[in-house]
Amino acid sequence: MIKRLAIAALITTLGSQLSACNATQQPAPHPKGYETYINPGDTFKHTQLTNIDGQPVMLTQGKKLVILFATWCSDSQRTLNELKASALLTDPTLQVIAIGREEDADTLKAFRASFGIDFQLVADPNRAIYQHYANKGIPRLIMLDEHNRVVNTLIGEQPGVIDQVRWQ
Repeated sequence: MIKRLAIAALITTLGSQLSACNATQQPAPHPKGYETYINPGDTFKHTQLTNIDGQPVMLTQGKKLVILFATWCSDSQRTLNELKASALLTDPTLQVIAIGREEDADTLKAFRASFGIDFQLVADPNRAIYQHYANKGIPRLIMLDEHNRVVNTLIGEQPGVIDQVRWQ
């Protein structure tokens, strides 16, 4: 009996060590369980969206800042206020698109009017867009280069996230 247990323990130990040789190291999980499904160098999956006025939004040449947000989220509101106060919106080479997660066009139109938004807003009522880029957590900022490749991604839960938006 003891011999069988010793053999079983030896086999288990060897098996776990051998399988560990083939395992790839995974990044440490975010403490809040956030996962980002797109990484620097990846191509952004959406090249055309429809804004809340029913007009097509083409991701054109030049830099792009895509913000995944919700109107009810205080972190999203703070990030959008930081964006409005920044020099980013005066950059003629930058296209800004904000995608309202679980938001419909009417809610976003009211938000645009009350919040003074003058960049493109896209409704994503069923997370059809959001689910391609993350599992949870807003606001999400995705910086794209002129070829719609991801330069960086940020989660904007802390003040000052707009100061971290860079394309170099």
